[in-house]
Amino acid sequence: MKLAAVSFTENGSRLNQGIRDLLEREGVEVAAYTKERYAEKYGLIPLVTSLHDWTADMFDEKDALLFIGASGIAVRSIAPFVADKRKDPAVVVMDEKGQFVISLLSGHLGGANELTGKIANLTGAIPVITTATDVNGRFAVDIFAKKLGLYIGDMKMAKLVSADVLDEKKIGLVTSFPILGAVPEEIQVLEPEEPFEGKTGMVIALNEERSPFLNTLHLIPRIVTVGVGCRKGKEKQEIEDAILRTLGKHHLSIHSLEKVASIDLKAEEEGILAFCEKYAVPFETYSAEELSLAEGSFTPSPFVENVTGVDNVCERSAILGSRNGSLIEKKQAADGVTVALAVREWSVEFE
Repeated sequence: MKLAAVSFTENGSRLNQGIRDLLEREGVEVAAYTKERYAEKYGLIPLVTSLHDWTADMFDEKDALLFIGASGIAVRSIAPFVADKRKDPAVVVMDEKGQFVISLLSGHLGGANELTGKIANLTGAIPVITTATDVNGRFAVDIFAKKLGLYIGDMKMAKLVSADVLDEKKIGLVTSFPILGAVPEEIQVLEPEEPFEGKTGMVIALNEERSPFLNTLHLIPRIVTVGVGCRKGKEKQEIEDAILRTLGKHHLSIHSLEKVASIDLKAEEEGILAFCEKYAVPFETYSAEELSLAEGSFTPSPFVENVTGVDNVCERSAILGSRNGSLIEKKQAADGVTVALAVREWSVEFE
């Protein structure tokens, strides 16, 4: 996690310094700012811009923001930038005496509740968390989705799930994936055609094709790796067309895509990088030696081996990217682009 903290007084600066040191020991990357007159004394970064400009920059750059001061300052500072709970960073507020730490924004998906608890445990402050499912000790679909890396198909449907949970109504769940752990009492696991008295339910699948409930929330695990090879200079659109066509052949949502993988010779291939930027998926590359160690039966190409040093790029990179998963689509070649798909092993895990 990348966190930016800001304080405004000497007491706040002293606390800022201490929290920075504690969080860094926990592996959190902290950029701690304060007023210029306190910065040198406490080893903090001087705040040389307006708080508005600082907040604008940090909102884009960081995973979490910590305001040490009045909650009103934090509210006014973040107000112009709050947009979408799926993208907004966690925002936490702490008073300058370190008595209370408050989860202010993005409690579940952004991780503010978790961060609040961490800071409270490290400092002895009293955590203040107000999200209804937490207060009532209920199943929280957004926390569940975040922990399992699930794409939430519709936030309005997610809110309906939470509302029904709080109203003590059963939530249906349909999935073909294995289920591990104790299923929360709020959830009723169903077979695909099993009758259900409730109106709201979740489908965990690699697409959004089935909606068995009146109110269906689609949750999509990101477990598909697409291995890509291409001639140098291929346009983004050609690469995108090849990937989407192959995903569509297997009824896989673009949101099931976990990563794109290829050989390190393609690390700067603009068309692939542009595709990854558009769909916000990481791009991993492997050396020819690493690809040659991939286990399985692959489609060999003497030409590819002569150029790259390994007999197949797309299938082997898909397997490595999926952590030795299942190759569900062998090499498909068209117009100088090769694509293969692999799916890693995955299960629905409840605590």
